[in-house]
Amino acid sequence: MNVLVTGATGFVGGRLIPALLDAGHEVSALVRDRSTYDAPEGVTVFEGDVLEPSGLDEALDGVDAAYYLIHAMGGGHGFEERDRRGARNFANAAERAGVERVLYLSGLGVDGDDLSAHLRSRREVETVLGRGEYDLTVLRAAIIVGAGSASFRIVRQLGSRLPVMITPRWVSTRVQPIAVDDVIAYLVGVLDEPETADGTFEIGGPEVLTYREMLSTVGRVLTGREPWIVPVPVLTPRLSAYWVDLVTDVPAGVAYPLIDGMATDVVVTDDRIQSLVPVDCTPFEAAVAQALDEETAGEGH
Repeated sequence: MNVLVTGATGFVGGRLIPALLDAGHEVSALVRDRSTYDAPEGVTVFEGDVLEPSGLDEALDGVDAAYYLIHAMGGGHGFEERDRRGARNFANAAERAGVERVLYLSGLGVDGDDLSAHLRSRREVETVLGRGEYDLTVLRAAIIVGAGSASFRIVRQLGSRLPVMITPRWVSTRVQPIAVDDVIAYLVGVLDEPETADGTFEIGGPEVLTYREMLSTVGRVLTGREPWIVPVPVLTPRLSAYWVDLVTDVPAGVAYPLIDGMATDVVVTDDRIQSLVPVDCTPFEAAVAQALDEETAGEGH
């Protein structure tokens, strides 16, 4: 199958492309700056930006399936409008090109009025992409554990840098984290499963944990000790964002929207994907150890 991956230089896209090649697909990548992308052998590279639709037609020409892995949150304020515009441009171009399938990695969370701005934007992108004349497959995930994940970076740095933490109420929020390798397995697997061609599926690891339990596990794996965590109800999401900003090096434009969503449980409520694309998911502690090993190896280069 001829497959295009957008967001090819990102945390997920950079891992997805080699996996698609291993699965026998013909792969092309859409990047904003070709000169900064070291493409794997056999990958055709196109230069373009979903916010500037003029370069999309060439990249999508002859493509059977396209992965949309672009999120504008890293650009700071106004990411919702950029996400909306990028998805609209891509959907229009994919429809013009006659693409059969589009696959989108979205965020896990129960739909409702209390969705964070980050998750609301993900849902809006799902809606915009869903208007195209192709089959849309959506996978929804919570925290993805792996070297390079912004949400995992927040948890890792909090869990390892502070022996005592005065924390917001969201430490009691329940989350179902998933290892990045398992996300990749699902993303590749749904491509070959016709029953996933026009559906939305939730993916998660084998454990449901609170942020407190995740912080404790990360601290133990990384430092040999668990941090002492003291929840304080008066820490609002905004104050919490300032606190995370002081303790971690995650850019504020990325951290703040993520933290805004930490007050809401993000747990799989529909596990249909397991019968369609069976994946033996990695336990959280093993996923953390693997991510930390990757980070250490990366620092050595």
